[in-house]
Amino acid sequence: MSRPWRALRALRLRLFGPAKELVGTDQFGNKYYRVPKHETRAGQIIPERRFVEAINRQAYQYEMGDFPAEWEAWIRKKRKDPPTIEEILKNENYREEMKQKIKDVSEKDKLLQAKEYKEGLVAERVHTHVKGHASAPYYGKSEPSQDPTSAASSFQPGSWMPPGSGSSHNK
Repeated sequence: MSRPWRALRALRLRLFGPAKELVGTDQFGNKYYRVPKHETRAGQIIPERRFVEAINRQAYQYEMGDFPAEWEAWIRKKRKDPPTIEEILKNENYREEMKQKIKDVSEKDKLLQAKEYKEGLVAERVHTHVKGHASAPYYGKSEPSQDPTSAASSFQPGSWMPPGSGSSHNK
């Protein structure tokens, strides 16, 4: 490298800082970069910066799970070295195995509960009945049903009047 070229490179580093370095890509095509720790021309020390350039995404479209957890840990400086594709695939296989094991255990548990209910070892779930306005036949409708209902055998519509409504009972 020639002397003028080194001088221009040194000047660019002092003015703009070091260039970003491509560290790796993930299976989705996202690219991960780092800008090493450097000193500005004013003498201020800028710490290392890590970031991702997402493929075909706008900044407001990020969602949980868009980036592998290993790369996200590297970006947040929870780990020193960037992950390898082998590590990511190994962890993905492990997560899939865990999902399958959880599914199997859940199915076994449901079968065991059904067996225990059948044998009478565990009490059956109680189905509660809602009482009050929510249990009325016209709940959620604009008007009541035309058919009167009652638990008593002596129900007659309109036979009861509230006290003090104009009837000539004991005053």
